[in-house]
Amino acid sequence: MANLLMIEDDAQFASLLTDYLARYNLHVTNFQDPYLGLSSGVEKYDLLILDLTLPGIDGLEVCREVVAKYDIPIIISSARSDLSDKVIGLQIGADDYLPKPYDPQEMVARITSLLRRYKKIQGTATDNHPERIQLNETQESISVDGEVLDLTPAEYAVMQLLIKHIGSTVSKEQILYGSDVFEYGSDSSLSVILSRLRKKLGDEIQIKTVRGVGYKLLAPQ
Repeated sequence: MANLLMIEDDAQFASLLTDYLARYNLHVTNFQDPYLGLSSGVEKYDLLILDLTLPGIDGLEVCREVVAKYDIPIIISSARSDLSDKVIGLQIGADDYLPKPYDPQEMVARITSLLRRYKKIQGTATDNHPERIQLNETQESISVDGEVLDLTPAEYAVMQLLIKHIGSTVSKEQILYGSDVFEYGSDSSLSVILSRLRKKLGDEIQIKTVRGVGYKLLAPQ
């Protein structure tokens, strides 16, 4: 069973979603007060579902604090429709953004996908047989078979996100809004960057285009 933390001040919505997720072996602990949620022991949960309109503090500030202190995947669940909220949320570290209202089945799918990706990342970090492609965030470098790639800041930003979700599809929106190298989500240069990256990675490590969805990094061990 996965244990989820939810910070949501709409008690009725929280109750309905909690009951629905329980059908899928997803246990939710909800806090209407964001300060209580932050002091509840965030590190003991597997994932955070975060509303943005909260009493006393904006949800984006909560997101910043959680990202700064904890290593936990975050799904923003919000009725706020301003595009800037989505952009900022993904830029500051949220993993996904689901605007209300939504079918709870979609939330289940996103939770399941995110937990799967997160476990893959955690497993790779402790694997005695590491992937051929390695990300060093401290040095802001990426290497293939031990050789550091010569990347521009934009190429590094795209690769960083793809590596963190290796084997899973990353949407174009996640790339555009999750990095500050693309101003206001403009994708005018993304295709050029992907083309350059494919040449630098060679034939065995592929960036696959998933039509209508996004991109997936495939790297054999």
